[in-house]
Amino acid sequence: CWWELSNHSYSVFCQITMHIYTVMHLFTALYVPLSSAPTCVFLFFYLLFTRFWLISVLYSVWWFFDYDTPSRGGRRAPFLCGLKIWEYMRDYFPVKLVKTADLDPKHNYIMGFHPHGVLVAGAFTNFCVYATGFRQLFPGLTSYMLMLPLWFRCPFFRDYVMCAGQAQRRFKKNIPATYPLFKRGGNAVVIAVGGAPEALDAHPGTYNVLLANKKGFIKMAMEHGAHLVPVFSFGENEVFDQVKNQRGTWLRWIQERLQSIMGISLPLFHGRGIFQYSFGLMPYRRPINTVVGRPIRVERKEKPTVEELDALHQLYMDELSNLFDEHKGNYGVDKDTHLNFV
Repeated sequence: CWWELSNHSYSVFCQITMHIYTVMHLFTALYVPLSSAPTCVFLFFYLLFTRFWLISVLYSVWWFFDYDTPSRGGRRAPFLCGLKIWEYMRDYFPVKLVKTADLDPKHNYIMGFHPHGVLVAGAFTNFCVYATGFRQLFPGLTSYMLMLPLWFRCPFFRDYVMCAGQAQRRFKKNIPATYPLFKRGGNAVVIAVGGAPEALDAHPGTYNVLLANKKGFIKMAMEHGAHLVPVFSFGENEVFDQVKNQRGTWLRWIQERLQSIMGISLPLFHGRGIFQYSFGLMPYRRPINTVVGRPIRVERKEKPTVEELDALHQLYMDELSNLFDEHKGNYGVDKDTHLNFV
């Protein structure tokens, strides 16, 4: 009958649409490693030995004159940050940004992002591109995510990450990494406080936060009078499995040694494949819920004492613990589980 044929056609159409949607998700998940720093470095040197060698030469000249831009807050490209591709990346996991309090755009903020995870997918999707509604949730605020200087020494890749509003984390030629905080309100500097070492603890089901001795961002906040905002990303450690590397094992010793030399960590991780779910380098499709906590008011003090730093640091850890405990039940975390500060 004609209605049976119509139903069959509709079913086929739905299946085709679903397959296309899935392929787009897979593409965005593959986009991360394909656009990685090693790929860009290889491309730069490869072009030198082809008839397109002039591209790399001209880029080197541009790089020389543009060297300090990452220290000045980067070069965000709103058009690129708003591309549809980032919505597919958001929906792949999916990633969601959760607001718990208003942030007055008259002030500047330092957002401490925890945990680092392997991919830092929550930080990138929420604070670098416009996929999860940061501008709508926090009107008047512009976010800048800080990265290690190493990534800005990679040709092509540096421009890619700067277009997403990422900036250099350390000092260069008397230009501080906190350059956006010198502006008059409306800026939020996002720091993955645990950094590369914390990625080595990114095992599913674990809640280790490398924070006990991390006070540099606390001092930064006091020197600039920037309010502190704890941020916890539930699910960040769940998107990859990692080879067991407990502290004290030979593998962990090697990883920490390499991290101290290169500045980046090398977690031995794996996820799913493209057409199968047992093994591969693609992240698992597991939800990431990034919860932005209440701001901690910070008074500006150019030369804070050790006691003042310790007191604010302890307050920050308490607020982060409270944020985790208040919301963990919403995201499948056992009520008896608490953060472990390392």
